[in-house]
Amino acid sequence: MYHELEIPGRPLCHSEAGYSRYVVRDASFRSQIRWLRDAGWRGFNVSEALGSGLQNGADTKNVAVTFDDGCESDLIAAVPTLKEAGCNATFYVTVSYLGQRGYMSAAQLRELSALGFEIGCHSMTHAYLTDLDERGLRREIEEAKTQLEEIVGKAVEHFSCPGGRCDARVIEIARRAGYTSVANSGVHPNTPETDPLNLGRIAILRQTELRAFQAICRAENLWRLQLRERLRTAAKQVLGNSLYDRGRALLLR
Repeated sequence: MYHELEIPGRPLCHSEAGYSRYVVRDASFRSQIRWLRDAGWRGFNVSEALGSGLQNGADTKNVAVTFDDGCESDLIAAVPTLKEAGCNATFYVTVSYLGQRGYMSAAQLRELSALGFEIGCHSMTHAYLTDLDERGLRREIEEAKTQLEEIVGKAVEHFSCPGGRCDARVIEIARRAGYTSVANSGVHPNTPETDPLNLGRIAILRQTELRAFQAICRAENLWRLQLRERLRTAAKQVLGNSLYDRGRALLLR
């Protein structure tokens, strides 16, 4: 799971520490994707991964590449590197971000889709879905899907949860809306037995070095990341999303 890529001389979409830790330098991204190519890995989009990718079994070198938010760096930085390496990807887009500074326009999103990359939905406004009532969930999940499909002229079949916040209500509304998969931030490899409405993903962070990236792709030593995830999840449940975010921002500063 990637977010914005940092391009030298170009300001980031946001400057907060909680945001920038998820921003990978473009040079680091190129090193990671080129390693996939040189090491014989296949980079899939989500549809491919749910098809032949998972069915080929755990011993094959398959990895799904995803981006969240819809940053302009998806098109101008990520795409050339992915194309060079013969790697596919799914780009989950937050509808209300389109046209904002640092994010793709609707025309750029159509261009990205026309290049053969899969477009997924990352909600309407990037709200924490577990905080919403059913009406809010339908807007973030169903209405966002409809608007994206109108923009790209194609079906949008995959959804990723902002901040990884997900519960049974989210999954049910996504299922009813016609999504074939829901991705969260659960730290686990996906296998043929994985429920497509509970796909795990691992965030590639600013400080993720190439060796750590390689270990993530091989699903090695994930227990450390899983322990951190459990601690974060427990803190969110105790504090609530709002208080958790304020405390996290203070600690990062």
